[in-house]
Amino acid sequence: MPPTPFLDRIHGFYQRRAAHALNTRPLTLDLRTPIVSFTFDDFPRSALLTGGAILEQFGLRGTYYASFGLMGRNAPTGPIFVRKDLPVLVARGHELGCHTFDHCHSWNTTTAAFERSIMVNKTALEELMPGAAFRTFSYPISPPRPRTKRVVAGRFSCARGGGQTFNAGTTDLNYLRAYFLEKARERPDDVQRVIDANRAQCGWLVLATHDVCRVPTPFGCTPGFFTDVVRRAVDSGARILPVAEALGSMVRSDQRAAGGLC
Repeated sequence: MPPTPFLDRIHGFYQRRAAHALNTRPLTLDLRTPIVSFTFDDFPRSALLTGGAILEQFGLRGTYYASFGLMGRNAPTGPIFVRKDLPVLVARGHELGCHTFDHCHSWNTTTAAFERSIMVNKTALEELMPGAAFRTFSYPISPPRPRTKRVVAGRFSCARGGGQTFNAGTTDLNYLRAYFLEKARERPDDVQRVIDANRAQCGWLVLATHDVCRVPTPFGCTPGFFTDVVRRAVDSGARILPVAEALGSMVRSDQRAAGGLC
């Protein structure tokens, strides 16, 4: 039977429920100040050369999820990073995260093949930047298989998905929620609402996109829109940190509360 829109919706619902319900790693957020993280999937060059420059104008840094199999290629998200961009990204204080080597579909790819792609991506990073390591992960394209979540949990401090919302209360480190800016680039007030809600609930809002350029792909946004979002996030009073640094600050706060650190 050929797929139908109804069957596609049912399948998508099942994927989302399974990804959220199984193989979780709960984290209870108890923040005194909300946090916002800016992330870029695929690491298009414009995400660093334009998006990163915008963040730096505000004294901020972001997280870039790289698929080394795409390096130097033109992808649906535009021209992807080249080798010389890597030391520039690190020198400017941004975080480099993992997105699998092959930009694997997170549901349609077997867990074994997905894990191999993670390891190949890790090897590529070590060869190009000796001593460097990925700390965080972003699932490409779709929600992950539950078994894939379990594998990812053993290799990264946290992994990011989508969901068009923020993290508050108890969240899942194996499948952090994120808000994709390209889905609201014609509706900036929607972005303001999620920023306001994150502030009201003292949550962790992970904003995501791909390219940042004057004529963006369907998966990116314009520099003007991105600048406006950054300004709105700053005005909300949130701490704005790369993903690994944000998570690290929460762990340190928990340890201090338990008497582990002074």
